[in-house]
Amino acid sequence: MDPKYLNLLTIIVMFAVVLGLGAAALNFYLTKKLKEGNERMQQIAAKIREGANAFIFYEYKIVAIIAACVAVVLGLFIAWEAGVAFVIGAVMSATAGFIGMKIATYANVRVTNAANESRNIGKTLKVAFRGGSVMGLCVAGFALLGAIIVYCCFGWAEGMINVNGATAAEVVVENVNPITQQSYNLSIILSGYALGCSIIALFNRVGGGIYTKAADMGADLVGKTEAHIPEDDPRNPATIADNVGDNVGDVAGLGADLLESYIGAIMATVILAIELFVHSAVALPASLLQRMVLFPILFAGIGLIGCVIGIFYPLLKPKLSDNPHLELNLATWISAGVTLVGGCLLSVFLFREETSEMLKAAKLSIGAVTPWVCAAVGVVAGILIGIVSEYYTSYDYKPTRRIASASKEGAALTITQGMATGMISCMLPVVILGVAIFASFALGGMFGVGCGAVGMLSFVAATVSVDTYGPISDNAGGIAEMSGLDEDVRAITDKLDSVGNTTAAIGKGFAIGSAALATLSMMSSYLYAAGEGFMQSGADLLLNIIRGDVIVGAILGAAIPFLFSGMLINAVAKAARKMVDEVRRQFRDNPKILTGEEDPDSKQCITISSQGALKQMIVPAVVAIAIPVVCGFIFGAGFVGGILIGATLSAIMLAIYTGNAGGAWDNAKKYIESGGVENVKKGAEGYDAVHDAAVVGDTVGDPLKDTVGPSLDILIKIMSTVSLVCVVVFSEFNLMNAIPGLANIFGA
Repeated sequence: MDPKYLNLLTIIVMFAVVLGLGAAALNFYLTKKLKEGNERMQQIAAKIREGANAFIFYEYKIVAIIAACVAVVLGLFIAWEAGVAFVIGAVMSATAGFIGMKIATYANVRVTNAANESRNIGKTLKVAFRGGSVMGLCVAGFALLGAIIVYCCFGWAEGMINVNGATAAEVVVENVNPITQQSYNLSIILSGYALGCSIIALFNRVGGGIYTKAADMGADLVGKTEAHIPEDDPRNPATIADNVGDNVGDVAGLGADLLESYIGAIMATVILAIELFVHSAVALPASLLQRMVLFPILFAGIGLIGCVIGIFYPLLKPKLSDNPHLELNLATWISAGVTLVGGCLLSVFLFREETSEMLKAAKLSIGAVTPWVCAAVGVVAGILIGIVSEYYTSYDYKPTRRIASASKEGAALTITQGMATGMISCMLPVVILGVAIFASFALGGMFGVGCGAVGMLSFVAATVSVDTYGPISDNAGGIAEMSGLDEDVRAITDKLDSVGNTTAAIGKGFAIGSAALATLSMMSSYLYAAGEGFMQSGADLLLNIIRGDVIVGAILGAAIPFLFSGMLINAVAKAARKMVDEVRRQFRDNPKILTGEEDPDSKQCITISSQGALKQMIVPAVVAIAIPVVCGFIFGAGFVGGILIGATLSAIMLAIYTGNAGGAWDNAKKYIESGGVENVKKGAEGYDAVHDAAVVGDTVGDPLKDTVGPSLDILIKIMSTVSLVCVVVFSEFNLMNAIPGLANIFGA
């Protein structure tokens, strides 16, 4: 590796990591330094913090055991470096999630106190966003820290990138596993790192999602529709568990999820660059490979620097307006703008010395700016998908208002209208994704598609900061309600929370869009690693969909997201039933709870949610990991290739549908509560029936938008990553190859 490029990597990325994590530490300190409010507020916040800490520790114990087993298997049968990289990825992801959860449990009560003391939306927003920024900066900072460790330790220190290679084919050094005798290169090690991040993300999202939605459904179904008490009422024993769930699901789970998406996009693009050069029919220069391998992580480093600038804009601004949506959007747009400008300069600087002939041979069709243009396409696509998500989920627009109006006819029509809205909402995001993939591929081949994914998540620190501010504000509203503060305080936190719902929908659009692009890049790397049977000539890939094993695999793969989603919904429903029974029991056995004379037993509800989540999260996670591996060792690489195609296509549709339908149901309920529906006002005749119907719709949507939808993008990436890591073994050692003539029956 040319020393100047290694120095560039070290300077830019390490500066970005130190800057990002330093800013996170500063904001953590400044947030914790603020006042917590009165004694009642402190007691409630302590209960939420205690419940969140207990759950995350138990969850991480279970995950640590599973991760250790996976690391040993990787180390023995794939590569010892892959096992170590896997552990690094798991540690980075777990650390980011843990710190984000901790600051959320400190920030929530401080946001409540800020609203109570200032009675000003701008000042309260600043506290909530400062707390959320810790999660965002930790996600990008720890992700890049782990990536630079893997790059330096295994890429250059161990020599898996030959710095003296004269051609690209000589740069990538292969090692041999002593047990399986299979060769591997840096691609497998990077895949191990991405897999470590994916494992933590899957368990955090699944476990946290089951926890938070079981508590939320139990609190709503009994508290709102049966007892007709307000949301977050202190008389509801499930309220504390619901607030704990916001921290373990919507904060820790969200952070680990987007860290995994971020790393998945970067690693998929780097891996693809390596595989393109290893299998290229043209003798490409080593310098071009070096530049293409460095571009994704350098672009991400510039993105983190841009995010620090964007995040500190509202924090350092003397006075924020009373329009939180505008202020948060400005922080995001500044982050994206700085990232795009810096990325353009990076692209020109890196690739300007390469000849146009060599760039075109590498399918970078418009010269040195090709990677940047592809990344910009990803940014634009992500923004457009977010706008579409906002249209279908915000009550400022017709689709959600139609759902709210349908509630006047009962819960059945509420659910029906919401399902229709979710299904219709799939079309435009898919069109946008298709155009983005086509444009990126036309400009830069599959490497361009990977750059699009990197671009879409390059300012992830800002988007996660904005997303995390939402559950912090939601918790703050709950603390205000339980502490008996003035309605003006709750009005401020509700305003911040409603904006958070919209920004969360936009964030989910980025997540599923980047997942689709990253999975396509990983899929191409998988086909390269699977062997010559999937290559026509040089670097041209072919996966024949009408081949027997591939099409059967595709049909099976399309069913996997439905199986996975059904298991998650069942898990939420099972825990929610126990929660409903417990809340009803407490109201029935102790009438003084509803009169406010005695406090409910919130610890029992926390226990139910914790046990339900910890017991139910393992099987869906194991299914996601095991299916591609088991099928690979039985049916071979072609079958698994089909599985990945089918699973990716159906998961994209399901993720968009569940996210948008659930968000629309939630905001339809809020629209009714705000008095937006004509002739349906609080206290008026018939209001309770309409509101109950909307609550039922919201409850149906809860596990869809906060458990199923966010988990599906992790599902397709973890399946792709596991397949890529294991294909070096099962491409040769499988049942189809072991039985003579069997492969020919399926056309494999």
